This record gives sequence, structure tokens and C-alpha cells, in this order.
Amino acid sequence: MTDAALVWNAGAWHGDIALDRGAVVLDGGLRTAILISLFTDARAPADAPLPEESADRRGWWGDDFPASEGRRGETGSLLWLLARSKITQGTINRAREYTIAALQWLLTDGIASRLDVQVEAQERQRLAIRVELDRPQGPARELYDFVWEASA
Repeated sequence: MTDAALVWNAGAWHGDIALDRGAVVLDGGLRTAILISLFTDARAPADAPLPEESADRRGWWGDDFPASEGRRGETGSLLWLLARSKITQGTINRAREYTIAALQWLLTDGIASRLDVQVEAQERQRLAIRVELDRPQGPARELYDFVWEASA
């Protein structure tokens, strides 16, 4: 599986396509797929409290057109619901749950045979997310680290 490589800029709170001398860099691993899974906003459930005074439940428009039956609405994560949240153990626990849910497709599709997610607080408004997975084919174990700003 090869994708255009994305790079994440935590300070500016956005990702961008990686370029090398004007050419798109390719990602033969899972980093780009994991970035999209974590930092694309999933549609919030109807009963979820929103972080801002808005009725926008977000979500990626492409989920309205599933590639197969039963796969509607699974792109992205609910990490965005934690924006403006005070970093507490409850926030850390929800961030871990949201991360696992966003990456569940890796197990469902057989891309990973095991998934381990660790989330810890760094400073006052930052969470460090560590994703470790075992792959049935290819590199046996892969490790990814991300930073998420709660005040973004």
C-alpha cells in the first residue's frame, strides 16, 4: 500500500503533502494512513457534547459513499471533541478510546494483527499518542508517535 506521504505540523495544526525537490514523497508504510485516521474529524454522534457552540458535527463527506456495505462513517477520529478540554485522566482515557476506534480498521482489514495505544499528558494542553502495531506481513512491528494539542 503506497500513499502520498503526509507530514503533520502540530504547531500549525495541519498536515500537508510531503515534497522533495518538487516531487511528491511516497509513503510505503502506514504513517500517512494513521495520520488521516487520527486527524480527520469523524462525525460526532448526535448525543455527543460539542467543544464549541455550534451544531456542526463535522465528519468527512466521503463517508457518505462507502466502498462496501457496513463501512459508512468510519473515517477519522473523535479527538476533535476534546478541543478546549482540560487535560485530566478522563480526557486521556477518552483520547485513547478515540484513537483505538479510529484505528480499528487496521485490525478489521487484517493490516495489523495487534494494536497498542498509549496516551500521556505533556505540559498543560498536549497529549502524546503512541501507536504500536504488529503486522502479519512486512515489518513485524511498527511504532508511531504523534502530538495532539487540546487547545487547537
